[in-house]
Amino acid sequence: MLTELLDLPAGSFRMGSTDFYPEEAPVHSVTVAAFSIERHPVTNAQFAEFVSDTGHVTVAERPLDPADFPGVPPADLVPGALVFQPTAGPVDLRNWRQWWTWAPGASWRHPFGPESSIEDRLDHPVVQVAYPDAAAYAAWAGRRLPSEAQWEYAARAGAETAYAWGDEAAPNGQLMANTWQGRFPYRNDGALGWVGTSPVGTFPPNGFGLVDMIGNVWEWTTTPYTPRHRTDQPACCPPPPPPSPSGDPAINQALKGGSHLCAPEYCHRYRPAARSSQSQDSATTHIGFRCIA
Repeated sequence: MLTELLDLPAGSFRMGSTDFYPEEAPVHSVTVAAFSIERHPVTNAQFAEFVSDTGHVTVAERPLDPADFPGVPPADLVPGALVFQPTAGPVDLRNWRQWWTWAPGASWRHPFGPESSIEDRLDHPVVQVAYPDAAAYAAWAGRRLPSEAQWEYAARAGAETAYAWGDEAAPNGQLMANTWQGRFPYRNDGALGWVGTSPVGTFPPNGFGLVDMIGNVWEWTTTPYTPRHRTDQPACCPPPPPPSPSGDPAINQALKGGSHLCAPEYCHRYRPAARSSQSQDSATTHIGFRCIA
């Protein structure tokens, strides 16, 4: 069953921020036409229905092409994906390789490796999906992925504050999104008890009634990532060309929303203006998506 769509009115808003990270600048005015957006990110159960209906094989499940990895032994070119592993203690936060590991056999069905399962996570956002996988699901659903501007407009829900809910990360001590609780990357006390992803809708909706726009999983957008916002496109948003089936490792898309791995000392990106760069062929334990119509 597809996610319920919520209708958003046309409008203009101030996109971006100059208060946190340089790639969020400059702040500029953007106008979006009316559109509809899914209330929550696509879940494991919904993605399973898509795969059952189409036979889709995700990028993480496909063998690697030796031509793309010269010098790597063929035995190492097996399907897999990146999996987050907490460290034993404090580490240099400038080296992400200390907490990300390549896991052969990791996929949307087995997000942490072949021994893991989604059987008890059917209402969690699907992860380990690359950009072409998200685009394929959207096409099957008769929908498409949002642009970065559409996504930020939906996340803000009319707010001009730092966070989608105000200027405080946890107003009156209330946790508003699934983000890292503790000390990154070695101690996570859990967000309302959830370490990793949480069931969609666990945290409060925004002003438009959308859930998990912030935290839980990063979400793919159709906008190619640039180090700073382009300001020569004040209106939004022509559909992009479809990605190649395996994704282009040389093209990075803009991700939005932050995830359960975002912590203020490392990734203070659980805000509507925040953005991140990810190559189209990437699949990890903290990236998902939702569709628009």
